[in-house]
Amino acid sequence: MVNTTAKELFEKGVEALSQNKTLPALASFEKAIQMGDNPAYYSYLAYCIAKERGQVRKAISLCEEAIQKDTENPVHYLNLGKVYLHAGNKEYAIKVFREGLKFERNQQIINELIKLATRKPPVIPFLNRDNPINKYLGIILKLLGLR
Repeated sequence: MVNTTAKELFEKGVEALSQNKTLPALASFEKAIQMGDNPAYYSYLAYCIAKERGQVRKAISLCEEAIQKDTENPVHYLNLGKVYLHAGNKEYAIKVFREGLKFERNQQIINELIKLATRKPPVIPFLNRDNPINKYLGIILKLLGLR
């Protein structure tokens, strides 16, 4: 049997996650944690636990623990945000993603925020969003800095 290190298992788990294979990633992260203690291991494990086992509270706790140990790592915020998204809490996920961007411009967080982009309500709510009055009023108000 090949003797693998915790770091190799972690990298294997990250690779599996990049291919959207959370179950093999979960197994890799659990083995990595048994071999070594690293906040990144817990952060990634948390996302996998939420996705595969539905244990959202435990996942949030693990992510928050990782953030406490390694505050300025945006990947922890990315994983916590994904856990909140999985739990259906879009508003808090956006807040967490933005918090992570304060430490580093992380493209994965930016991609998540783009997917979640929210639009402002129409200027005149009883008119359709595509109505020219709403469209041009919105543009003018934005240019004036009022919206």
